[in-house]
Amino acid sequence: MKQLHEDISACEQCPRLRTYCQGIARTKRRAYQDQTYWGRPVSGFGDPAARIHILGLAPGAHGANRTGRVFTGDGSGYFMYPVLHDVGLANQPEGVSQDDGLRLRHTWISSVVRCAPPNDKPTPQEIRNCAPFLKREIDLLSKVRVVVCLGKIAFDGFLAYLLHAGIIHRKSEYRFAHAAEYTLPNGMHILCSYHPSLRNTNTGRLDRAMFTQIFIRAKELAGLDTPQANLRPGA
Repeated sequence: MKQLHEDISACEQCPRLRTYCQGIARTKRRAYQDQTYWGRPVSGFGDPAARIHILGLAPGAHGANRTGRVFTGDGSGYFMYPVLHDVGLANQPEGVSQDDGLRLRHTWISSVVRCAPPNDKPTPQEIRNCAPFLKREIDLLSKVRVVVCLGKIAFDGFLAYLLHAGIIHRKSEYRFAHAAEYTLPNGMHILCSYHPSLRNTNTGRLDRAMFTQIFIRAKELAGLDTPQANLRPGA
């Protein structure tokens, strides 16, 4: 896994993405002017013995592209990590930096694209360029039983891996919808969720209760107990 992290952070395959990420890291957002941005492709994070793999779209321009850790330091992470903590998959509800003490339990988080794309829209070729990293990562995460796909791009990227690996024979049998779930021929499970982006959470398309139920279900499919006592009222 360490070698994979090094290979991801050194990747220069997509000139458009590298130019964009480096430009963001130089200009910065006003609130982060005193910080040094990571500005490199971002690796996965979590428990190497994970039974749940959370797969997102890409690093946030001022989130993971700044902090160097997925879903850390932006609105998506501020929405997700409290939910993971509530259901017992994280040791704390906050993710703000690489040295904040956050640890995941039974869970690994990564993305189908490892650089922040302009307007959150990677090109098909950029997704394909990152696909070998996803394959290597999945091969290393040998205990995963459930893949939670956050959004359709992550879902489509995972289906492309499954098709290339010969695990499925056609993608048309699998359709993205919030809370949709599938059992694959190899016994693994796919569980779908809307992405916890501000576009979804601020508009109410995805709320905390909906997102919490996704991870309660993920734990059930993974054979993990859910500590119901940790759930807050209204979660």
